Amino acid sequence: MELRQLEYFVAVAEESSFTKGAARVHVAQPGVSAQIRRLERELGQPLFDRSERTVRLTSVGAAVLPRARAALAAVGTVQSTVDDFTGLIRGHVTVGTVSSTTSGDVDLPELLADFHREHPGIAIALAEDKAAGLIDALLAGRIDVAFVAVGADDPIGLGTATVRNEVLVAAVALDDPLADAATITLAELVERALITLPRGSGIRAILDDACAAAGLTPKVAFEASNPLVVAQLAAGGLGVAVVPGTAVEDDPNVHVLELIEPCMTGRIVLAWRTGADTSPAARAFLARARLAHS
Repeated sequence: MELRQLEYFVAVAEESSFTKGAARVHVAQPGVSAQIRRLERELGQPLFDRSERTVRLTSVGAAVLPRARAALAAVGTVQSTVDDFTGLIRGHVTVGTVSSTTSGDVDLPELLADFHREHPGIAIALAEDKAAGLIDALLAGRIDVAFVAVGADDPIGLGTATVRNEVLVAAVALDDPLADAATITLAELVERALITLPRGSGIRAILDDACAAAGLTPKVAFEASNPLVVAQLAAGGLGVAVVPGTAVEDDPNVHVLELIEPCMTGRIVLAWRTGADTSPAARAFLARARLAHS
């Protein structure tokens, strides 16, 4: 059994594709397939079900996957230990982000550029997803840190540092009947067609949780992954947008209402795994990011 076979196996499993897995490890697809077949012959069991178009893990493969990740992580700590001893930081760090962190208090391009200048030996990868996907990726070890939207409580297994607090507001077109109002209750809000971020996003989870707690069912008419697009749809008269206040505070095309009964708040946080080994590269980025947003 070779380390590269485990690396190829993990890449294909996480990408659910031999082609995408091969691209991730920068090896031709036939070479990846051949090495995984060698690994399967050595183990005496198939790791992937290849009977359908989508590559899926067999039950044996699913059991092997966390062990393979752990083995690769353990090997990585050998170099990390040497680097710690010599004071040299190198390696790679994968940073997750939601689209709403491209504005406001998080200047991610500047942060990444500053970090690269300070640590040119560290390769940086960026992964964008909704909040739920980023949290899953953090817990699974596929990414090292993430800027993610959450509610008042930290997700289990993650540590966080708050970058900014968000208050959810409603936004309507300037000619909407609500354009003369200053506030709107949640009970009044759900009577209208809503425009929101998609399920899996932190802001949508806050709205859904508030409705569930009040025994209300929101009528979602449109979804968009960018809060600015959500606001634009509201400006076009398609419904009432539910967005972070920072997304519409300077938007002249919508009228903003305070959401009350209840007031709904969330946070953009820098998140990382707790209770797990963290590479020197990830620790260095985490320290730099926390300093930038302290």
